[in-house]
Amino acid sequence: MAGFAEVLDAVEQLDLEAQAELVAVVSRRLAERGRAGVAERVAEARREMAAGLGRPATAAEIVHQATQ
Repeated sequence: MAGFAEVLDAVEQLDLEAQAELVAVVSRRLAERGRAGVAERVAEARREMAAGLGRPATAAEIVHQATQ
């Protein structure tokens, strides 16, 4: 696998249009990974609730717990 610096050097060899397309592709893939991660956390929370391991909470309670 190429190192980060090697990848950057390779990107520099692309023309501007190809660099812009690469950025778009990477951005879409990152967004997809983020959505998949959220979906997995939601599924896990639903499984916990179904198993009686969780409790309902308001958004304010969740934010409060997250900032503690």
